[in-house]
Amino acid sequence: MIYDFRREKKYGYTTGSCAAAGAYCGIYYLKKGIKLEYVQLENDRGDILIIPIEEIKGDTNSKATVIVKKFAGEDIDITNGIEVIVEVELVNREYLEERVKIIGGKGVGIVTKDGLQIKKGTYAINPKPKELIVKNIIGLLDNNEGAIIKISIPKGEELAKKTLNPKLGIVNGISILGTTGIVRPMSNEAYKESLLPQIDIALTKNYKKLIFTPGNIGTRYAKKLLNVDEDQIIEVSNFWDFMLNKAEEKGVKNILIFGHSGKIIKLAAGIYNTHSKVADGRNEILTAYSSLYIKDSNTLRKILYSNTTEEIIEILKGENILHNVFNDIAKRVVERASSRWRKINFASIIIDMKGNILGEYNLPVEKDGE
Repeated sequence: MIYDFRREKKYGYTTGSCAAAGAYCGIYYLKKGIKLEYVQLENDRGDILIIPIEEIKGDTNSKATVIVKKFAGEDIDITNGIEVIVEVELVNREYLEERVKIIGGKGVGIVTKDGLQIKKGTYAINPKPKELIVKNIIGLLDNNEGAIIKISIPKGEELAKKTLNPKLGIVNGISILGTTGIVRPMSNEAYKESLLPQIDIALTKNYKKLIFTPGNIGTRYAKKLLNVDEDQIIEVSNFWDFMLNKAEEKGVKNILIFGHSGKIIKLAAGIYNTHSKVADGRNEILTAYSSLYIKDSNTLRKILYSNTTEEIIEILKGENILHNVFNDIAKRVVERASSRWRKINFASIIIDMKGNILGEYNLPVEKDGE
């Protein structure tokens, strides 16, 4: 399939594609003295990506610098519009251990933890983008030539603060990512893949149980209430089904589902993509469980039509059944998950926005290793 990003508006291209386009364009300029306005790449599936070039600088001797702007299409991506700067240098291949040496510059992160696809102490440039670069530039090189490709992202360090990179131990910048080189709108595939290294890091540290939580609130209170290491906590965002599937594949045996009620109660209904645009039955779930203890239809109606989960919590407090309801929901969360992911032992804790425990079931309270 051909993706012509000079006109294509729905799909986008990855930071890895930007780097590959810049590398190809730079070498082409050094070899032929021609400044390309766009580059045609081929990914490992045979798709053709036509990517526009923003700017080329060089002296047509041995070094060139190319700027490519990231384009995310209709996908929601914080890297959309950033500049990816690729510096290309041609050298005698006998001076390189590998014919194409790919390194990072300013704004490309450095890996500081084991368990990722990339070795600790090296730049966070994933294997697939490296393959894309080599596949597309190798044919431009003479037999005695090698190339050094340096990738920089001026806004990378700033953007990294909005990603999982700090938690993953990737410091000073973002990662160069991309499997096919194409960004598909609202597929969330790249984002889901970015969550997975958390599991790999935890497994390299031999934790006997992991804490799965939606995000920052859960992480903050898990560290405070459970006395666990940060690398033991896995942020799944809204993608519980994806992350639990992968956890089971990777051999995780024990998982504590932990987090704010607004997300966790959806799991009691078997909703494993908890984004509100996908499914939002919080009030209905809370009404159903409350009806086990409340017979007054007016009170149940108030719960059903409440604006927030916090509002419902206050109603349940007034009825003195708060923990009864949430303990039942926590139990159902465990039952649902256990019936689907049979190789994993589950427990659950549900908290409010201030970290107060609302409900729990089969709680593993001991610290890992004790």
